[in-house]
Amino acid sequence: MQIIPMRDLKNTVEIERRCAESNEPIFVTKNGYGRLVVMDIDYYEKVMRKIGEASLVNQGIADYEDGRVVDGLSSLSKLREKHGI
Repeated sequence: MQIIPMRDLKNTVEIERRCAESNEPIFVTKNGYGRLVVMDIDYYEKVMRKIGEASLVNQGIADYEDGRVVDGLSSLSKLREKHGI
């Protein structure tokens, strides 16, 4: 984990290089307290994709626990009947 003080944000080229090389966020502090997070766009997109996937898995688990499921074989049978297969 990388932590830098706010004053180091002036060197944007160095910050960009560090984000790209480390492939992790850089935490920025002000007066010793966390204030910002800087990260490479590829890292951000990867994290957001993982969050989206985890959300879908959690939704599926909730559907299962609440009984909102359909038997696979009967579902396929209805689709075949509907489309004449």
